[in-house]
Amino acid sequence: MQRLLIKNATLVNENQCRIADVRIVGERIEVIGQSLSAQTGEQIIDASGLHLFPGVIDDQVHFREPGLTHKGNIQSESRAAVAGGITSFMEMPNVNPQTTTLDALEEKYQRAAGRAFANHSFYLGATNDNLEVIKSLDPNAACGVKIFMGASTGNMLVDDEAVLTGIFANSPVLIATHCENTPMIQQLETQYKAQYGENIPMQMHAEIRSREACYQSSSTAIALAKKNGARLHVLHLTTAEELNQFPAITDLSQLAQATVTAEACVHHLWFNKDDYATLGAQIKCNPSIKLRSDQLALQQAVNDDRIAVIATDHAPHTWSEKQNSYFNAPSGLPLVQHMLPALLELYHQGVFTLERIVRKTAHAVAERYQLKDRGYIREGYFADLTLVDLNQSVTVNPDNILYHCGWSPFNGQSFRSAVTTTLVNGQLVWHQGAIQSQANGQRLTFNR
Repeated sequence: MQRLLIKNATLVNENQCRIADVRIVGERIEVIGQSLSAQTGEQIIDASGLHLFPGVIDDQVHFREPGLTHKGNIQSESRAAVAGGITSFMEMPNVNPQTTTLDALEEKYQRAAGRAFANHSFYLGATNDNLEVIKSLDPNAACGVKIFMGASTGNMLVDDEAVLTGIFANSPVLIATHCENTPMIQQLETQYKAQYGENIPMQMHAEIRSREACYQSSSTAIALAKKNGARLHVLHLTTAEELNQFPAITDLSQLAQATVTAEACVHHLWFNKDDYATLGAQIKCNPSIKLRSDQLALQQAVNDDRIAVIATDHAPHTWSEKQNSYFNAPSGLPLVQHMLPALLELYHQGVFTLERIVRKTAHAVAERYQLKDRGYIREGYFADLTLVDLNQSVTVNPDNILYHCGWSPFNGQSFRSAVTTTLVNGQLVWHQGAIQSQANGQRLTFNR
């Protein structure tokens, strides 16, 4: 059984920072203490001057498998994720074939077995036609049910009011929603196309995927959740107006059963509309990156606990796909490798504390999704851990980008902090700038 001792780390955990040693035996943390003596056969990592975080749990990724593997796959994107300190991910259903049946859901777990570098769970996707499938879902078989209450691929836009009501009344698991109003967006697309033709400036994406479309959809979802007693998690908020719909939840123990919670994504916390001028389609995503005032409002909502979770919405496309004109350039950007370095840069800028970053990327995700034995540095919990050096500068460039698509909107960005080590289930998977082991990610389990 593998034994590992992390010495002299500054633990960032449960709203405090303290220097301690952590002994790992097999997959789990055995002891957290002071001045622990090395035992025979124990590998030692001297973490003096480094900070030890619970591994990031990313509740929203698109790894593109099956069917879209020219963009990315479970193996490649989870490898990039562990390099960025992410130890668990929850993956979305808009692949090909879509994850809208129990068989398709189970097939994804089979694909991930032995190939995913991080722990994982998958969403069951909602459609206008699979309400009975959702009703029959084992609560431990999926992290949640994903509803696209906005434009999506295939038939995954759920716009039948009776079906929506049925899902909110009957889902046995957390409901996660993409909230945009499709008819409102389509009307603006027509309007802007009449003005600009096919060559709509990329910055107009912030106007076309409008704040009104977001608010109309998220307010509808919240009303449905409250009416039907559902548990709703609204993904990737982008506007200041929407934030007023979410109460501050300061007690982590209340997250599991809260009626409504919200998520913000790292790119909406980092970028704003001004960045389209230099990055163009690289930051085209749905919902869109909006105004500087929205960016600041989202940052504030993270700090006052109206935003419960920070995630990535990692959604890679090939570089050539992103070079197209407005209507032909797909929405989405790769982020898992650079989420934590970007958040740590915001720490250096005084936006977030280290404790808050950990709360929003680990503790709160574990609580909201009712994960079993993950999300904290605790004795008996799985050893999903990330060591970061707050003083090691790294510049993003094509040579160190691990995404299958080979590019990043952060290309050329220098971050003042680096992920030095990532452990998944007690195994050293990322260390000193390289993958150190075979994939050992496990299927996530739940306290449900």
